[in-house]
Amino acid sequence: MLLDRFLEKASFDSYEDFKQNYTLKIPENFNFGFDVVDEWAKLSHGKTALVWCDDHGIERRFTFGDIKTLSNRTANFLTGLGIKKGDCVMLFLGRRWQYWICAVALHKIGAVLIPASAQLTAKDIMYRNESADVKAIIAMYDEYVIEQIEKALGSTPASLHKIITEKNKSGWLRFEDEIEQHPDVFERPSGEAATRNDEIFLTYFTSGTTGMPKMIAHNHTHPLGHIVTAKYWQKVIDNELHFTAAESGWAKFGWGNIYGQWICGAGVFAYDMAKFAPCDLLDMIQKYKPATFCAPPTMFRFMIQEDLSGYDLSFIKHCTTAGEPLNPEVYNRWRELTGLKLCEGFGQSESSVMVANFDGFTPRPGSMGKPAPLYDIDIIDENGNSCDTGVEGEMVVRNIDKYMPVGLFVEIFKDKQATAKILGTDIYRTGDIVWKDSKGYFWYVGRSDDVIKCSGYRIGPFEVESALMEHPAVVECAITAAPDPIRGQVVKATVVLSKNYTPDKALVKELQDHVKKATAPYKYPRIVEFVSALPKTISGKTRRVEIREREQAKTETPV
Repeated sequence: MLLDRFLEKASFDSYEDFKQNYTLKIPENFNFGFDVVDEWAKLSHGKTALVWCDDHGIERRFTFGDIKTLSNRTANFLTGLGIKKGDCVMLFLGRRWQYWICAVALHKIGAVLIPASAQLTAKDIMYRNESADVKAIIAMYDEYVIEQIEKALGSTPASLHKIITEKNKSGWLRFEDEIEQHPDVFERPSGEAATRNDEIFLTYFTSGTTGMPKMIAHNHTHPLGHIVTAKYWQKVIDNELHFTAAESGWAKFGWGNIYGQWICGAGVFAYDMAKFAPCDLLDMIQKYKPATFCAPPTMFRFMIQEDLSGYDLSFIKHCTTAGEPLNPEVYNRWRELTGLKLCEGFGQSESSVMVANFDGFTPRPGSMGKPAPLYDIDIIDENGNSCDTGVEGEMVVRNIDKYMPVGLFVEIFKDKQATAKILGTDIYRTGDIVWKDSKGYFWYVGRSDDVIKCSGYRIGPFEVESALMEHPAVVECAITAAPDPIRGQVVKATVVLSKNYTPDKALVKELQDHVKKATAPYKYPRIVEFVSALPKTISGKTRRVEIREREQAKTETPV
């Protein structure tokens, strides 16, 4: 197996053996495109890499030989435009099959891949474009996406290349037409053009709480960190299909739809759904029969509300979930209906899986599991001391000055000062509050920095507050999370109005619509509360914790 080239050993006697003795073999100048995709094409040309379908009955199947050929054509096309190692290229491709082709091509070139959500607004796109100095944008044909991109690029120099899939559009290069004109051989770059392990190959824009999104940068070894994610948490199977329900604009896509899965020899099943509908998703799972399945808890919440007796899911061998805390009720109900345990995992855009439910111990409903190998995980108090069993504290990765875990991000892209602040000591602080029980299981409490997790999305309060403050009715506002039985959390806006406005339902809708237009629509506040003043500290800072506690108290049933 190809996997054996990257591991000292693949099987372990216990969790303790796994945690202590898991060891990666990292090739010099590892490149995912050449050393995984092309190598699989060499070893087994007809091996299934991707099975893709959409809501319209269209299906496409790709072998590793196909991915090699198409990515080579794409690499030749892009280099012909002048794209070279280190250049940033942003992809707005949702779940389109072209994403896999473009990503592999960019990795072969050594260009920096920037996945982007199809829900971003022109303002979001403009900020990302300017921050990363993007050289090309590749987008699916979608009216909203194209409209926002063109608004954002109105004053952008013509040197930024715009490439579109599926259809023709004036001012854009059509992806499918262009790659057909280029050869299917792309030699591995050498000399200065060759990629190095320490060079950046992927960045994610992550939601912050005190400023605009940061660019989290991973180097070329990052895919190897996802071997643990795929093989030991998701338990993907060589020559079987794995399905992770995620859109390519989010880091979860990289976790479950390409890197670790292909290294381990699993094929990826991709369902390009226009909108999540539980029955449609279940129909596709039943039709394509993935052996392993991963989705955020929100999707499982909706699925267990359906009549699952009408679906045969017996082919699923393992289920995993991540993206937000897993409610024990969802775990228990899913197991009751399907017989499958939901194995929760935890990580960030900044990492591969850090804590998860692995072989060697039984999942406890609601627990994150136990630390993954390669990460020296600890829980610390405000003074940096390790917390005792049962005591809440911040989860950190220790000893990164001695060993930077493969899978962990390596810098804030193009910001040495921010990088030094976050990674310049011996620990990386995750910002997540957890505690550990006497058996070593980790339990999630919440974010220390107020990031909201809604239906698997991470939403930074600052971005939503900034959008609301653009409306003339808003004098001051605070964005916090509010409990929700379906989505886990929803966005709540606590608003102080100017004198000329009266709080009513019409204004609530007006503010919600304003946020949908000013930033990505999924960030809009589902709850809007008008107040005369926000709770403040002595120093004048908004006490979001007080707002959250008030909202939590409303949902608690008196004993």
